[in-house]
Amino acid sequence: MIDSHCHLNYKGLVEDQAAVIARARDAGVRGMLNISTREREWADIIATAEAHEDIWASVGIHPHEADAHPDIDARKLIAAATHPKVIGIGETGLDYYYDHSDRAQQQTSFRAHIAASRETGLPLIVHTRDAEEDTLSILREEMGKGSYPALIHCFTASGAFADAALELGCYISISGIVTFKNAKDLQAVAQRLPAERLLIETDAPFLAPVPHRGKTCEPAYVADTVRFLADLRGISLDDLVAHSTTNFYALFTKARPA
Repeated sequence: MIDSHCHLNYKGLVEDQAAVIARARDAGVRGMLNISTREREWADIIATAEAHEDIWASVGIHPHEADAHPDIDARKLIAAATHPKVIGIGETGLDYYYDHSDRAQQQTSFRAHIAASRETGLPLIVHTRDAEEDTLSILREEMGKGSYPALIHCFTASGAFADAALELGCYISISGIVTFKNAKDLQAVAQRLPAERLLIETDAPFLAPVPHRGKTCEPAYVADTVRFLADLRGISLDDLVAHSTTNFYALFTKARPA
């Protein structure tokens, strides 16, 4: 199994990071993508990846942090992405649910990340919440300027959004939210996603899946999401692990199996 999106350097995990990583490996996790959300995190996140063969890093600015990073442009992202353990650009995107940053600045930051993804060939890791129309509009417009690989992380959007994202060539990652009792709409979408575009994640330390709800999430819990999703899709656990792992390496081509 691969946890395609976690935050190993966040509070709740970083204090006991070595044990968190060991528990993930014991649970069958064979790779973790450690995601950045602020520039000041980049060095630590990359250092964690450097210390472990089965951990990689991304560089990016979360939409919540867009106002605080007006100077982060495509050039800076491209320069940071030259590190051999950096395999993705993001997370980036639009979050209109909290509006922690000005929407226009979120969009400017999003486009800068897309330009960096296009230039480097590294996948764009997209966060979108309550911003389906603008997210799709920007993805489409920017795709018209030149293609780039992309992943919709922690998918919770509509079925129509999923279809449009797939049409653009995006991959879709499912988190532990799919295991929640009230996630019927998400379960319906997750059930029908093409096997060749599906990834799995935890978004740890957030969104612990059933039966761990209320606890600090960690990469080991990706196994619970995989089991639930395999049952939902009516396939074997081994098949889902094989598909999602193959997809991870097909998308994140700079990664190497440990």
